[in-house]
Amino acid sequence: MNSYEDKFNRAVANTFYSKLPKDEQKFIRELSFCYKFSHQELFQVINIARDLEMWDEQRIHKIFSNHPTKKIALKKLRETYETIRNTLNSYENFKLKNIPKEQRYTFKTEPKDGFGLGLCPVASEKTRCCNLLTLDAVESCGFDCSYCSIQSFYNQNTITFDSGFKEKLLNLELDSDKTYHIGTGQASDSLMFGNREGVLEALLAFAKKNPNVILEFKTKSDNIKYLLENDVPKNILCTWSLNTPTIIKNEEHLTASLDKRIASARKMADKGVKVGFHFHPIVEYEGYLDEYQKIYEKLILEFHPSEVALVSFGTLTFIKPVIKQLREREFRSKITQIPHENASGKTSYPEKTKIEMFKHAYESFNPWQNTKESVFFYLCMESHELWSKTFGYQYTTNNDFEHAMLGAYCKKIGQDYLI
Repeated sequence: MNSYEDKFNRAVANTFYSKLPKDEQKFIRELSFCYKFSHQELFQVINIARDLEMWDEQRIHKIFSNHPTKKIALKKLRETYETIRNTLNSYENFKLKNIPKEQRYTFKTEPKDGFGLGLCPVASEKTRCCNLLTLDAVESCGFDCSYCSIQSFYNQNTITFDSGFKEKLLNLELDSDKTYHIGTGQASDSLMFGNREGVLEALLAFAKKNPNVILEFKTKSDNIKYLLENDVPKNILCTWSLNTPTIIKNEEHLTASLDKRIASARKMADKGVKVGFHFHPIVEYEGYLDEYQKIYEKLILEFHPSEVALVSFGTLTFIKPVIKQLREREFRSKITQIPHENASGKTSYPEKTKIEMFKHAYESFNPWQNTKESVFFYLCMESHELWSKTFGYQYTTNNDFEHAMLGAYCKKIGQDYLI
């Protein structure tokens, strides 16, 4: 074995090379032997090939321009790749690949160390954060949203329940003179598994016992059967993560349709439960503003602001482990095909794009603002300055944001806000 062949084999060992189609493996191998790519150069070429395949764009052999100088050949490749990544996405001719048609997972119930109650894992002083407490009632999710970070923390095919959850929850000691905001939709979907293992029964009992806790169930499902059949304490908020039909079809696999999510929210509001809506992530693609506009208008038409506690906006934000996880999968997604810019140590859209999407969204809900039954609007995990550029105001600290949010929620459900 010659020295470069040995070097090549070692270099591709821990890359996505083996996951590429055979013809692309052959093409990259021939290029590498021709140009004598370094380990880092080969790594970049393979990642470009993997992304192009995942995005369902032109493959690497179509965009590579031969040049006798390696530096120029690689420069041209990177420039073409960046042009493709920075061009506004279109799902018109996008073809899905290896997307599950039904939910396939196994359930596991076992004792768990600790309780899973803590500060939101993405909380940071670098972004304006509401200081939400998260409760891991269930670990991992049966949905298959391509952008979700849960897949990089848990085994996506195993849904884990804590056998001691109910007992731990009932024994949890909280300050009765303080208002808490706790969400259960961070490590899994709050409602998709219903009352399996008695989770919802325990949570409703906990909310009833602790009226100073505002407990939020966040979901992309329409599984509200248990809630419709039982008394729901007024300090429980049921919130739906909504997206356009285009994104639901191509990126939010196995979730309930937009119409089913909205219909479920309507049923809960009819029951007297306060509801909310999260537009997170808002995704940029051809015609996206018009498609999101239709959802905003539908909500304003179907719900009275007195029924709605909150509306939040956010967008795609990536950490390296999630991007790596996406490249590992044998599927297609355009979700990473965005112009990545630094966003407080992560990557996201440029500020100009964020201002466009958030300002449009906020102004679309003008009928729900500054009324007697006003709805609380907020940006999730965005920079401090972005608030003033989209909402026209901003909070000085995370604590100020938290106090404003909790005060609005308490007013909405008709109880005192305990600082």
